[in-house]
Amino acid sequence: MKNLVKWLGLSLLAVFMLAACGNDDGEGTTDAGDKTAQADDKLQVVTSFTIIADMAREIGGDFVEVYNLVPTGTDPHEYEPLPNDIKAATDADVLFYNGLNLEGGEKGWFFKMMDSVNQKDENIFSLTEQVEPKYIGGEDGTEEEINPHAFIDPAVGVKMAEAMRDALIEKHPTNSDKIKEQGDQYVARLKELDEEFAERISTIPEENRVLVTSERAFQYLNDHYGLKEAYIWEIDTEENGSPKQIKELVHYIQEHNVPVLFVESNVDTRPMETVSEETGVPIAEKPIYSDEIGNPGDEIDTYVKYLSYNMDLIHDELSKER
Repeated sequence: MKNLVKWLGLSLLAVFMLAACGNDDGEGTTDAGDKTAQADDKLQVVTSFTIIADMAREIGGDFVEVYNLVPTGTDPHEYEPLPNDIKAATDADVLFYNGLNLEGGEKGWFFKMMDSVNQKDENIFSLTEQVEPKYIGGEDGTEEEINPHAFIDPAVGVKMAEAMRDALIEKHPTNSDKIKEQGDQYVARLKELDEEFAERISTIPEENRVLVTSERAFQYLNDHYGLKEAYIWEIDTEENGSPKQIKELVHYIQEHNVPVLFVESNVDTRPMETVSEETGVPIAEKPIYSDEIGNPGDEIDTYVKYLSYNMDLIHDELSKER
C-alpha cells in the first residue's frame, strides 16, 4: 500500500508538471513520442546512474544536456525518484538505462517513473541489448537472477557506448556526423582499455589470478579475462557478511592460497576485515570500484578513469611479491 500511494503521488505530480509545461498558443510543443533535436538545440538526456551519465557527456559533447537520476553513494537497484527527477524525465528527449535488472527490471522504479510521465518507448534505450546476461542466485539454485554489473568489464562498456552513440545519432540527426566522430573516438578508447586489461592480466602469475571481493559484482570481468572469483555474498541482501558466508570464504582462501583481498568503495568493510583477520591475507591498500563513479573532481570521476583504476589495482595487487 505504501508503494502504491508513493507511485500514485508521483503520477499526479507528473500530470501537474506536464500541465505547467504546456504552451497556451500551441507553439514550440513537441510530441513526446518522437523527440529529436534541431541543429542548434541540445538533446535533453536523462540517465539512470553515474557511469551512463559520463558516457552521455563524452559521446554527446556539446550536443547534449545530461540529467542523472541515481547520484553517487545511492543504490541504483531500489531508487526513489525525486520531484526534479520526474520533471527531467517528463521533458527528456532521450533516456538511457543500464538494463540487466540494475534498475529493478520492467517492474522496477525506472519503468514505473517512465509510465508515470507517459514517456514513449522510442525515447527509452537500454544499453545492454547486445550483452549476454550472466546469472547469480540463491544457495539452492532456485532464485537465479541476472547479474547487472556487466559494465565493470570494458568489453561490455564498448557495446554500451556503441548503443548510446547510435541512439544519439538517431535523436540528433542534424549533428549526426560530429556525434558519430565523438562516439567512435570514445569506443576506440574503451577497446584500447579492453586490450590493455587482457595483456596485463596475462602477466600476473597464474596461481595469483583470483579476485576476492565482498559482492559477486565482478562476474563479467572475471569470466572475460580468466580470473577466478570468490566473494562473501552473491547478492545484496540484509544477510550480507553472515557468519556462514564468511566461514565459506575463509575455507576457500585457505584452500587456494589467495594472495590479497579487495573491498569495494561502496560496501561495509567489516565483513572483509573479519575474513582478513581469520586468514592472515591482507586487504588491498585501495578500494576497488563496482557500482558507481565519484563526483566531478574526485579521483575516479569518469568511466575511463574507473576502468583504468580497477585495471591498475587488480594487476598491481595480484602481481606483488609477498
